[in-house]
Amino acid sequence: MWVAMVSRAVAAAFPSAGGLRGLDVDDPRPFVRAVLRDAPWLMWIGTVGAALAFELLPVLTIGWPLPAFALPVARRHRHAHAMACHRFYLVRMAMMMIKTVGGLCWGADPGVRAALGLPAYPADPRSHRDRSFRPVADAPT
Repeated sequence: MWVAMVSRAVAAAFPSAGGLRGLDVDDPRPFVRAVLRDAPWLMWIGTVGAALAFELLPVLTIGWPLPAFALPVARRHRHAHAMACHRFYLVRMAMMMIKTVGGLCWGADPGVRAALGLPAYPADPRSHRDRSFRPVADAPT
């Protein structure tokens, strides 16, 4: 449930434009699932809370009394833009949290990186998840 909600918000925040694929074309769910699984509790609360705000605030941003998942695609993108430009700081910051997670997903996509003339990232070593991994600073001398 949380993964789907965050994924919808992320996809609305990163639509395809200017010849670049957005997260509305790609499926951000695997990335979002990994982020929510590995995130510290404060980031998890912030990300899920921002996505919940995204779902509930179309009435405040575009005047439609529907949750974001029930909006037509064009209105959902308009709602995402309106949240990013809203006069209330907390509304803008909710969209900033969504864009932070979405930007990590979008920027790591090999197709997007190729379109921007950047090399693809190497495979994630997942070393931060390995309990035996110790940073060099903590290694015995």
